[in-house]
Amino acid sequence: MSQSLTHLALLVREYDEAIAFFVGKLGFDLVEDMYQPAQDKRWVVVRPAGAQGCSILLARASNVHQTQWLGNQAGGRVFLFLRTDDFWRDYRAFTAKGVQFVREPAQADYGVVAVFKDLYGNLWDLIEYNDGRL
Repeated sequence: MSQSLTHLALLVREYDEAIAFFVGKLGFDLVEDMYQPAQDKRWVVVRPAGAQGCSILLARASNVHQTQWLGNQAGGRVFLFLRTDDFWRDYRAFTAKGVQFVREPAQADYGVVAVFKDLYGNLWDLIEYNDGRL
């Protein structure tokens, strides 16, 4: 048996502002952006530049219940982990584009890591492993 994660849904307020952040500030690729008239929504998928595998579905919050979870999909803990092959390149690029880091870079046994917020407040690790893990 072979299984893998394909997409992870991330609640967003509006598609275009989310695309601007993920593509414009984080440098992600816009994989798909298709209007679905039957549901009056868009199917918007992004993923880190050059990545294969799991991507993020930018899912517009469609009711009050969903809207209350914007920026807090993991209860205030780090929610997503962005692995990089060059921490300092990406840290400097993100900082230059106004990405807010809430924990400064720290060296750990497994690599270097810092925590940043996405445009809604969800916490992410930017991490470069040095211990051989994928």
